[in-house]
Amino acid sequence: MSHVTKSPRPLHCVLIVGGRYHDFDFARVEVLKLLAEHEHVRTRVFEDFEAIDAIAEADFLVSYTCDVLPSPAAQKNLRRFVERGGRFFALHGTNSILRFIEPGKVDTPDLAPEFMEILGSSFAAHPPIGEYRVEVTAPDHPLCVGLQPFMVTDELYLSRARAEIEVLLHAEFAGETPNFTDHHWEAGPYPVLYRRALGRGAVLYLTLGHCRGHHDLRPLADWWPQVDRGSWTSPTFYELLRRGIGWAGEASTLQTNDNGGEHGSRS
Repeated sequence: MSHVTKSPRPLHCVLIVGGRYHDFDFARVEVLKLLAEHEHVRTRVFEDFEAIDAIAEADFLVSYTCDVLPSPAAQKNLRRFVERGGRFFALHGTNSILRFIEPGKVDTPDLAPEFMEILGSSFAAHPPIGEYRVEVTAPDHPLCVGLQPFMVTDELYLSRARAEIEVLLHAEFAGETPNFTDHHWEAGPYPVLYRRALGRGAVLYLTLGHCRGHHDLRPLADWWPQVDRGSWTSPTFYELLRRGIGWAGEASTLQTNDNGGEHGSRS
């Protein structure tokens, strides 16, 4: 699953990296290096989801964002892209909308229900960054074959389901998330990697991947004392990224898209 299917034409990827409170320069470069492992993948890079024409014409989409709210037109474009057969590999904070309501307290308002329904979940909270164990929920799924449970130091995302999803990896959690308005969480498994089918296409969501440099909390703070790399120090995380890119870039057949041209068909 880690390679992109060979294609008689270039495969066009749109990579969206941007937002707040993360080291997007670092994440952008790391994902671009993984995409560059496939010589027939051509990538365009944007900071938000408003590149409607580029997304509509893409074969697959990869995102690493935080607190990036697509416009209504961009949300409808994303839905069309996935429903017609596109694949969308979403990373870490793509499903997050954050509002600081007082010092040290974060709300996650429901401001983009269509976007979160497309993604399949909406971020609600996370405990303080720490080490936790990721379990393999679906060991026989092609994206999980050969994976073993592993430890990471990262933000353990606690999200609310917004559509039916197929959980592939999960982590167990119970307790408090004191920095968030949604602060009490019952014991249970919480998705780390899941697939959300939509029309002829699908979304693959991986919650891992927090990273932050010294300058990335502005305007909340001018200086963050340490550089956080989270799961980016884990070889298993990079294996998951490679598998996700391989899944997103599969394009073994062609079909006619809504504009009458050819487009990769992937389910």
